[in-house]
Amino acid sequence: MPPQPPQPPQVRRNILKFLKSFPGVARMLQIAFGAGLWVTIAAHKYEGSIHFVLFVAVLFWLLTLALFFVTLLDKQDLVPLLGGERWPAANLAHDVAAAALYLPAIGVMIYKTERNAYCNLEQYKHFCLYKIYLTAAVFAGLCCVAYLASLVYGACRRCRGEQTII
Repeated sequence: MPPQPPQPPQVRRNILKFLKSFPGVARMLQIAFGAGLWVTIAAHKYEGSIHFVLFVAVLFWLLTLALFFVTLLDKQDLVPLLGGERWPAANLAHDVAAAALYLPAIGVMIYKTERNAYCNLEQYKHFCLYKIYLTAAVFAGLCCVAYLASLVYGACRRCRGEQTII
């Protein structure tokens, strides 16, 4: 296998510029918190409305991962229908949908946490999902805050008429 040619300095600078920008940091936090949420839930027993939380977490984790890498590699012009001039609006719509669906997911996690609060006693000897649901509720909250921050940032840029993500 031949050695890979070195990346041009401009490509490296663009990648570093995105990683250091607010949208880049926000996307990395969304990916980290989303992964924390769905791994916490998927690694333990879950039922009922937790399926919705897992659906939201995995869906938006995958979509955010795709948006992150497409923007990082500066290939948004290759995305059909959503690329080019529509890319900032597509990112904004993604953040709106994520924030809107993470809010009920937080509610579900809080409800499940409160329903399992009885087993958070030292004398309780059986397996308890309280701490797992509490951890998942915190990850869901952090995810929602990251998406809301990205939403506000994107909306402010859009109102100013800026046509780029960074």
